[in-house]
Amino acid sequence: MAEEFGCHYCRDPLQGKKYVEKDGHSCCLKCFDTFCANTCVECRKPISADSKEVHYKNRYWHEACFRCSQCLHPLASETFVAKDNKILCNTCAPREDSLECKGCFKPFVAGDQNVEYKGIVWHKDCFTCSNCKQVIGTGSFFPKGEDFYCTTCHEAKFAKHCVKCNKAITSGGITYQDQPWHAECFVCVTCSKKLAGQRFTAVEDQYYCVDCYKNFVAKKCAGCKNPITGFGKGSSVVAYEGQSWHDYCFHCKKCSVNLANKRFVFHQEQVYCPDCAKKL
Repeated sequence: MAEEFGCHYCRDPLQGKKYVEKDGHSCCLKCFDTFCANTCVECRKPISADSKEVHYKNRYWHEACFRCSQCLHPLASETFVAKDNKILCNTCAPREDSLECKGCFKPFVAGDQNVEYKGIVWHKDCFTCSNCKQVIGTGSFFPKGEDFYCTTCHEAKFAKHCVKCNKAITSGGITYQDQPWHAECFVCVTCSKKLAGQRFTAVEDQYYCVDCYKNFVAKKCAGCKNPITGFGKGSSVVAYEGQSWHDYCFHCKKCSVNLANKRFVFHQEQVYCPDCAKKL
């Protein structure tokens, strides 16, 4: 006689009834729910044999209980993200992971372009100039305390302006008598040679290189007829009656003794020492 086909747990016959195979044994639905069913991690109730079950990393859910822990959207038939024992939909997952934008205080989502400065992050379109409010994005900017300025506003608000062209000096530049200049603006008024790092002379707010000063501005020595530049030898000048001499050219017309810083006699446009003057 054939062995009776019954439930492994309660021994009730299973012939013609629904049953479940579990771990190599057959059991009725009631015993399955009591002894074999997994417990749903969400509702903590058994997942009966006639319920649909979701299984992920040794955890089990009723199909209806497998939802996003943030927005409760059902995920049994959709892709999801698992983070810190929480199940998240693809929309909520980036919010969970990302920093907030410093500008709009909204989270970043996949594909967002951002700008980061000293650990602070903005959406690209939220990173704007503190002055004109135009988007800086990934362009050049200048930080000032907690403010950020685009190049144009920084130049207008903070940069020094050249006294010649009145445009901002963004790099380099020179200072003469406490006034800022672009190096390309600080030039000889006659030949336009750049004067930065070169010897030059200022005459009535005009600036001349050495050569142009000699040729066009400097007075001529009444003795040697060469320009009196004030540079190098002969930087000391003797002036008298509208004429000028290099100090080494200021000597007696007759005996040639140098008269710089000495008494002299000026007679008929000529210079004499006192002794020679007596013999005139």
